[in-house]
Amino acid sequence: MKRHTPVLIAAGFASAALGAAALAGPVAASTGDTTAALGSISYPWDRHHHDLDFDLTPTNAAVAACLPNARARVTVDLTTDKVGFDTFAIDASGLVPNQDYTVFLLEEPGNPFGAAEYIGDFATNGKGKGKGQFRLIVEEAFASTLVDGNRVRAELDHVGFWFADPAGDDKCFADGGPITPFDGDDEAGTQVMNSANILPAAPLP
Repeated sequence: MKRHTPVLIAAGFASAALGAAALAGPVAASTGDTTAALGSISYPWDRHHHDLDFDLTPTNAAVAACLPNARARVTVDLTTDKVGFDTFAIDASGLVPNQDYTVFLLEEPGNPFGAAEYIGDFATNGKGKGKGQFRLIVEEAFASTLVDGNRVRAELDHVGFWFADPAGDDKCFADGGPITPFDGDDEAGTQVMNSANILPAAPLP
């Protein structure tokens, strides 16, 4: 896979990339209105005062069985109006050790995912723990592309991450698992975790 700088600055205005993925997690948003809600879910002030704070969940039963202790917390500080970008952080544990993972903003958490924006990588240590922090447009992230000659916009309101190396998930699948396009070299493994459990509301407003 291609290695990337630890901190990435990305425009939320990205070309749509089609693929496959899924996401999930309890969400907390600390906004000026402490009773602000997305869908039917309310978001009180987080104790750390991040604007968004939510958990991801394993993509499917196979991944959950393979990685029973997998955890991933996403926090977002919405600072675009002040400094021109938001700060997105992910803190994960219980993953396959010594692996790289690719992180995407997604139109839909599940297959076929719709539009996707590659926002960065993080790596796990020998204990399966890893962290990443990226600077990009999060709250207003979208993809714009042409469909049948017409420009269309896709909102990127979800998060998911993948094994960057197709061989990274071999322990989870007898057949070695799928090869997906969710990496800079167009070869990644299966999606690991996502924000699907929050549907129908999306965690990123």
